[in-house]
Amino acid sequence: MMEPEEDIRSSESAAADPPPRGARPICSNCTRPGPVCLCHSLPAQPIKTQTQIIILHHPHEANHKLSTTPILTKCLSNSTAIVARKLKPGLSPLLDQSPPAIYLFPPTKASPAVSLSDLPSSPVSKHSPRVLIAFDATWKHAREMVKASEGFLSTFASRVCLDVDESASGGSIYDSELVLRKEPFGGCVSTMEAVARALGVIEPNGVEIEARLIRVLRDMVASQARYLKTPAKPRPKLLKKGKEKQRLKNESKSESVAESDPISGHRQL
Repeated sequence: MMEPEEDIRSSESAAADPPPRGARPICSNCTRPGPVCLCHSLPAQPIKTQTQIIILHHPHEANHKLSTTPILTKCLSNSTAIVARKLKPGLSPLLDQSPPAIYLFPPTKASPAVSLSDLPSSPVSKHSPRVLIAFDATWKHAREMVKASEGFLSTFASRVCLDVDESASGGSIYDSELVLRKEPFGGCVSTMEAVARALGVIEPNGVEIEARLIRVLRDMVASQARYLKTPAKPRPKLLKKGKEKQRLKNESKSESVAESDPISGHRQL
């Protein structure tokens, strides 16, 4: 029995189309695609720390291919990632106990912070922090997460900010070595880098732990960068505070006098 003409054309068309590409194989251990597998860089056994690390992972960031949180939790035995937009009672049994804690985020006028380098001699260190809290999100979302969480955190946790690493352009190895995700201002670092630096100060063997985590991060950045077609240009080295403020002020003025092009939507002077 002959097939209807339309069925014949359909069969021929299907035969001519290339087969659909299969999903990339994912490593069952590090959960990264095969070509950028990091198993060779991960510690043979997760690193033990006296500090409990809790990472609040924004839902939008949880599936980002360049998020460092999944690798960080593979490296540290006492680390937990919580996917949510804010910390609140009932979300973490550990935090519900109000343990001595610090959370990492730059200061604001309303919420000052202790510098990480000053932490050992500050009143915050009278009760060594049992818990280190970090926020993994874009900077816009991270600010929202911190603001939403501070009512809960203020009862037991202190805000701590990182010192800018002058050995790295822009303060982060994401800038000085390979820029995968451009940061909005100097001193911004990845979650893994921030946690590594903090543990370097508060853990008894912190220098060794920090170095081990940074090595894994460097391997991750280097392996991923091999597949970048157009790497982002590194941000210039962090300007002095006064010059940076003036630059931002001038940019703000320029934007306020710019008129919107009704056709293209681009700004023009």
